[in-house]
Amino acid sequence: MDRDLTKGAIDFIDNFKLHSLLSDTKEDIYKIRDIFDKSRAKEALSVEECAALLAIKSPEALEELFETAKELKRSIYGNRIVLFAPLYIGNHCINNCSYCGFRKELRSMIRKTLSENELVSEVEQLEREGHKRLILVYGEHPRYTPEFIAETVRTCYSVKVGNGEIRRININAAPLTKEGFATVKEAGIGTFQVFQETYHKESYAKYHLSGTKSDYMWRLNSMDRAYEGGIDDVGIGALFGLYDWRFEVLGLVTHSIHLQQRYGVGPHTISFPRIQKAHGVNLDLPWRVNDQHFKQLVATLRIAVPYTGLIMTARESPAIRDAVIEYGVSQIDAGTRLEIGGYHEEKKEEQELNREQFKVGDSRNLDSVIRWLLSRDFIPSFCTSCYRLGRTGEHFMEYAIPGFIGRFCTPNAMLTLAEYLEDYSSEETKIEGYKLIEKELAHMEEHKRIDISNKINEIRTGKRDLLY
Repeated sequence: MDRDLTKGAIDFIDNFKLHSLLSDTKEDIYKIRDIFDKSRAKEALSVEECAALLAIKSPEALEELFETAKELKRSIYGNRIVLFAPLYIGNHCINNCSYCGFRKELRSMIRKTLSENELVSEVEQLEREGHKRLILVYGEHPRYTPEFIAETVRTCYSVKVGNGEIRRININAAPLTKEGFATVKEAGIGTFQVFQETYHKESYAKYHLSGTKSDYMWRLNSMDRAYEGGIDDVGIGALFGLYDWRFEVLGLVTHSIHLQQRYGVGPHTISFPRIQKAHGVNLDLPWRVNDQHFKQLVATLRIAVPYTGLIMTARESPAIRDAVIEYGVSQIDAGTRLEIGGYHEEKKEEQELNREQFKVGDSRNLDSVIRWLLSRDFIPSFCTSCYRLGRTGEHFMEYAIPGFIGRFCTPNAMLTLAEYLEDYSSEETKIEGYKLIEKELAHMEEHKRIDISNKINEIRTGKRDLLY
């Protein structure tokens, strides 16, 4: 990495401080309950307060943690869950990350980058299934320039099949320069994600052996450059299992506080995938996160950063997703295929083994996931109204912090669900979907109920993309 590119970078992760907090903080039920009271007022936590929640071990306090996270999540986001699909554009990579199936030295990995025609075919298939929101994923390679990323975004937006269209595209790609982020922003992206993977410096060096990703500081300051390049919705994350899960939670919260203090708005999303099996990967991983700790880390993140969306990926099994979704999750992927070109090709074992970055835990199709959410009284949402009406970055916080975002989220979720029910769902899902819509309408004020009912009737007669 050119040292000029990391000149002036800010190292806001203090390993010694975070380790000290983890070793010195003990469970204190009275302090913890004070923190819960603060969270109910929708105030973000300090790193020290977050450490107090991570110190919880007693069943009584854990149950209070989960109930507080559940209450906070419902009060801010209501009962809707946003759905998206990941679309892998290419798996060429110059990095050697020892936990990743895309790493450069793995010669058995089949390398592929979608052509424009193949990309169009992928998006067409996703639209036929009912998807409206994508995250495009790229390996870290010089061929995936900002201009290339921007062009793939424009291609995805241009594809229309019947009533199908992609209304929001997020990006997961290599960290860019400030100018590179600006180029991608001009293509109309939503959130740009860069995961630190692990905030623990020694572990980072251990797993990231060569390539641009081996530079900890270049990656750590990537979201700073994104803000400076004009992207006001950014996503951060850690790959849980590379180091102590409690340290990674403190790292994510520290990162959020840094962005909030420096740019006036924290990350739009936080992701917390657990490391999974991958082709060509055989590592000793002493820091794997068990299911109970996974549940605790999700609840802790929800309480610590109340207005940040939490993404739970299809790395997790249906059973784990069912157990954890109540405690802070606001976005999930569905119908996920990770092979390059996997949405329009017949799934083959060779492709599954040699094109995927990692193994999928939840392989249910989109309609099955939607029916599961409906059975839990969640509203499956394809909503993109905030981004398309300018409610992003600081403007999003103007609505979210007073708690008003739920007034927009629930109605728009219902409208996008009605679109799905009319255009794509199975008959069983359609019946259950309209039952939940009627249940939600019954709890609304009369003027809002009438307005939304009218819009749903318009959708049933053929209109689409109605915003509330």
